[in-house]
Amino acid sequence: MRFNSRVTGTMDSPIGAAYEALDQRTGKRDLLDLAQAAPQYPTAPVVADRLAAVAHDAHGGDYTEIAGMPRLREAFAAEVSGAYRGRVNAAQVFVTAGCNQAFCLAASALAEPGDEIILTLPFYFNHDMWLRTQGIVPVHLEPGPDLIPTPEAAEALITARTRAIVMVSPGNPTGVTVPPERIAALGAVAARHGIAFILDETYRSFRGTTEPAHHLFADPAWDRTLVSLHSFSKDLAIPGYRVGAVVASPALGVQMTKLLDCVAICAPRIGQEAVLAGLAEAGSWRQERAAEVHLKQQWFAAAMADRPGGFELLSAGGFFGWVRHPFAGVPTAEVVRDLVVEYDTLVIPGTAFLPDDRGTLRVSVSNADRPAIVDFAGRLAEFGATRPASLSR
Repeated sequence: MRFNSRVTGTMDSPIGAAYEALDQRTGKRDLLDLAQAAPQYPTAPVVADRLAAVAHDAHGGDYTEIAGMPRLREAFAAEVSGAYRGRVNAAQVFVTAGCNQAFCLAASALAEPGDEIILTLPFYFNHDMWLRTQGIVPVHLEPGPDLIPTPEAAEALITARTRAIVMVSPGNPTGVTVPPERIAALGAVAARHGIAFILDETYRSFRGTTEPAHHLFADPAWDRTLVSLHSFSKDLAIPGYRVGAVVASPALGVQMTKLLDCVAICAPRIGQEAVLAGLAEAGSWRQERAAEVHLKQQWFAAAMADRPGGFELLSAGGFFGWVRHPFAGVPTAEVVRDLVVEYDTLVIPGTAFLPDDRGTLRVSVSNADRPAIVDFAGRLAEFGATRPASLSR
C-alpha cells in the first residue's frame, strides 16, 4: 500500500517521541515528568459522581446531537457570556471531541489545499501538523521580544490566499497571556481583510485573574471574524473524556458539523454530561484549581530567577514555562535527551513549536508541586555545571 505524502512528510508527535526517550534513562533519580500538560489533580467530586451515573445509565452510551447536547450548548453559551461580559447564544456553540479537534474542524472548514493560515510563533505543534496534512500552508508570524505579535506584523503576512490568523492565549508553549487590547487589534486586522481570527483559549482559566480575557464577544457582530476554541480537559481534569468547543458563527458551524459527523459523529456523551455537571456545580472547585496553578507559576519563576545552570526563563503562565538553554551550538534535541537520560528530567524541545532551533525548552509547570519545582532547578544547576564552559551562550 501507499501512504499520503502529506502525512508521511509531517513530523511525528513530539509528545510520543519524548516518552520513547524514557527507555534510555539511567534511573539514578525519580523521574520528573514535565512534558505533557495534564492536570495532576483528580476531577471534582460532583463531576466524578455524574460520570459514574452516566456510565450506569441504560442510555449513557447513546449518541448526542452532532453539534452537542442542547443543554450543554446553552450552559456554555451562558458561561462564555458571563466570563467575557459579552453576547453568545447556544446556536454559536459547537461541542467537539477535545480542543485539538475543534481546531482541526475550524481550519478545514475555512481553508482548502493551497490556502494559507497564519500561525503565531512559537506555534502549538498540532496546529502546524494538521495544516500540513491538509495541504494548507502554515505562514509563521514572528512575535516581538515579549513573545506577542504586533498587528502590523500580522497584516504584512496576509495575501489573497490567507484564510485565518491563529493565536493561543495563554500560550502553548510559552504561557504568555496576550493583553485584551492586543487581541482586539489582531482581531481587527482579520476583520479588515475578511478572514477568521482563531483564538485558542484552552488555558483561559489559568491567567491569575477573573477579568475577561478579551472583549470581542461584546461586539454584536463578533462571529463574523472570531473563532474561539475551548477545552474542558484542564478546567475539569477530564482530558481522557475528550470534550472541547468552538464558539463561532452558525454558518461556520454548519460546515464544521459535516466534518464532525465524518470523524466522530459527536463528542462522547459521557464527557458532555461531565462538563454539564462541572459548569453547573463545580465553579468554586475550578477557581481553587486555577489558583493552585497560578501559585505554581510563581514558584517556578522564583526557582528560575537565578538562572540555574545558565538556563533562562523567558516566560511563564498557563501550564507552562518557556526556557532557553545556555549551550550555544548544541542542538536542543541533544540537551533534552541528556536531561532525560542523565538527569531523569523530561521536557519538550522548543523545536517542536518552531521552524528552527532557538535553544528553547517547554516545561509543563502544572505537572509539579513546589518540592519538584525546586528539584528541577537543582537538576538544571547540576546539569549546567557538568557542561564545558565553551558551550555556554
